[in-house]
Amino acid sequence: MKAAVIAIGDEITSGQRLDTNSAWLSERLGELGIPVVVHLTAADELQPCTDVFRFAAEQADVVLATGGLGPTADDLTRDAIAAAANRELVLDEEVLAGIRQMFASRGRPMADRNQLQAMFPVGSVVIPNPHGTAPGVDLSATMGERAVRWIALPGVPVEMREMWEQTVAPSLVAYAGSGRAILHQRIKCFGLGESSCEQRIPELIQRGRNPRVGITVHRATITLRITAIGANRDDCRAAMQPTIDDIHAKLGDVVFGTEDEELQDVVVRELAARGESLAVCETDTQGVLAHWLCGADQAANADAFRGAVVCDSISAARPLTGSDVDDVTSAAGTLAMARALRVRLNTDYALAVGKFPASDLESFHIALATSSPGDDVVVERGLAGHPDIRVERSVKQALDLIRRRLLGLDLNG
Repeated sequence: MKAAVIAIGDEITSGQRLDTNSAWLSERLGELGIPVVVHLTAADELQPCTDVFRFAAEQADVVLATGGLGPTADDLTRDAIAAAANRELVLDEEVLAGIRQMFASRGRPMADRNQLQAMFPVGSVVIPNPHGTAPGVDLSATMGERAVRWIALPGVPVEMREMWEQTVAPSLVAYAGSGRAILHQRIKCFGLGESSCEQRIPELIQRGRNPRVGITVHRATITLRITAIGANRDDCRAAMQPTIDDIHAKLGDVVFGTEDEELQDVVVRELAARGESLAVCETDTQGVLAHWLCGADQAANADAFRGAVVCDSISAARPLTGSDVDDVTSAAGTLAMARALRVRLNTDYALAVGKFPASDLESFHIALATSSPGDDVVVERGLAGHPDIRVERSVKQALDLIRRRLLGLDLNG
């Protein structure tokens, strides 16, 4: 069984609002063992909506839609489903009475247009909406020789999610039958480009294998998405494990975490485990390094991250770090700034991100000062990549440097 997910609304097609409903529903469907094969979006116009429902029904066995169930002239989801399934819309008197009662309980008169919310394609099952005036639509029909089930829910997330949990999910479990599960796992990597990562694991990303592995890159972090299908979650985990082991073997210390973990989480957690502390100094990275460390693992953060100097110029940073260095574009100057800050804040480590050069063809430096000066290190990094991610990429390079130092890895990857 396969599913398609549709989002209805001008506010989504125009880009004015982000479609979070489709992402949420896709995750829930995956948990039920029903893979989503297509996401679709349509504006508040009858013909595009109808076309989208028909197309979705050609791709999937279950079509879930959110939005367009209100009482106004641009709420056309119920009309589109009726047209796609060649059914008439009819008034459900019981639903209408319930809507009237809801308005009465709130001390408000019901507008005539709210009667539209009690109109359903012939043969529909009503999906109750405990806290809203827009009931959902559940219609099973045939498209040629195929059985298709259309389910429409309100676009209001809190109403949609409650209706899913109370009515839709249990119904789909019974409809799909048991004996199938889908499990996902994300593995996070830093230090390789997307194509280089792919070259190391070409056999793992081939289509048609189980588990399936996909690669995405976002702000210089690579995520490997593993998806396994099995009889149950334990079978999925067992199917995943050889692939997970293979990824670790072939990518090595480029892998830094799983799921929602970020580099700063790994660094703070490792510092806390060792009972050690860190301070940072940054100018051109705009305080992003300090901000990320402040937002990392809060249970460990109080002792692990001691503070930061964030300034827009070296002259401003100099008295705060205790350094008299004028040039932190050089390796020596960047290291001197880190050493001075470590002493000033009495920490085990201090990171300093040197100023960016005037030209993209030049390099900048990242320095790590330690309580043992013989273990101090400075690395040179280029300003590769799109300027839009320059700051975040540079901060991740700094975090990866101390991650590697703490874990005893090759500092140059």
